[in-house]
Amino acid sequence: MNYPKVLSKHQHLRFMQINNLIFRTRNDIAKRRELGSPLSETMGVIAVGVILWYGGNLIFQGKLDGGWLISYIAMFTQIINPFKNLSNSFLNIQKGSAALDRIESLMSVTNTITEKPDALPVSGFQDRIELHNVHFSYGDKKILDGIDLTIEKGKTIALVGASGAGKSTLVDLIPRFHDVTSGEILIDGVNLKDLKLYDLRRLMGVVSQEPILFNDTIYNNIILGTGGSSTEQVEEAARIAHAHNFILNKPEGYNTYVGDRGTRLSGGERQRVTIARAVLKNPPVLILDEATSSLDTESERMVQEAINSLMKNRTCIVIAHRLSTVQHADEIIVLEKGRIIERGTHNDLIARGGAYQKLVSMQQVK
Repeated sequence: MNYPKVLSKHQHLRFMQINNLIFRTRNDIAKRRELGSPLSETMGVIAVGVILWYGGNLIFQGKLDGGWLISYIAMFTQIINPFKNLSNSFLNIQKGSAALDRIESLMSVTNTITEKPDALPVSGFQDRIELHNVHFSYGDKKILDGIDLTIEKGKTIALVGASGAGKSTLVDLIPRFHDVTSGEILIDGVNLKDLKLYDLRRLMGVVSQEPILFNDTIYNNIILGTGGSSTEQVEEAARIAHAHNFILNKPEGYNTYVGDRGTRLSGGERQRVTIARAVLKNPPVLILDEATSSLDTESERMVQEAINSLMKNRTCIVIAHRLSTVQHADEIIVLEKGRIIERGTHNDLIARGGAYQKLVSMQQVK
């Protein structure tokens, strides 16, 4: 049996079914929208005809004066227009109601990450980050299983492993984007849950695989979350991120709008803008979550140079899809199914000939 062909036919059939459903739904909406105006016009004409017929009979019977009939018709034509407009607006009202339901469902979501009333302020990172027997699950699905890890200040820790090993989940626990299911995470000996959330997250700079940009200017996207900075500081951050030159080549320079989610910029440009933001924030702890995985070779080179500049004199936690970029890490952590199976420097792990060495060999073959 030709499995790829069978799979392709199944996918094609499913696509056609969904496509036909969307087509029929849109046609149904279009029919109702287009019928609304003619139907309301027809009803208006019928109503005027009924008034003329009935009023004419009354005039012939001597029960109504012709002037009054004309007044009734004039008043009716003034009243019916708003009703016709209301029928034409009915579809837009339905669309707005559906959008409002979606917004309401989003606004009603409860944030499970809460701050204690007596949470402690924190102004800096002095010593180390410690993870003690950390477990994490999404519902019944276990993602992390008994993680023990110490990250010393100024060190670079690399997390590697197959997709789904738990790397991104692990780094999401450190800024408290999620809370551990069991175990604890300490910063300078204090549990994360005992710290003020705002203060904790100000210690962290995150550069993720998918850059987070808003439909605003490049300048405003760089200063986002930094509390405001001078033009000179923004430009210096952009230079460090290798973004200054491409920004100046844009029609409006730093005042160029990036579009929704940065769609007016290339992948490499979007990533360098987020790196400039991290440079401007100047966090003591930097989290890099596969920041170059979706870029072409030239863009990756530029972004990697920017990342190397950003990493200087910081505590860095790096998730890398290309192991060549983390060979100089102080410690490489190999994750598999939510557990640490190997740890050490690049040379130590290669010499052991274990899981890390196999990952390196696989990438060299590719």
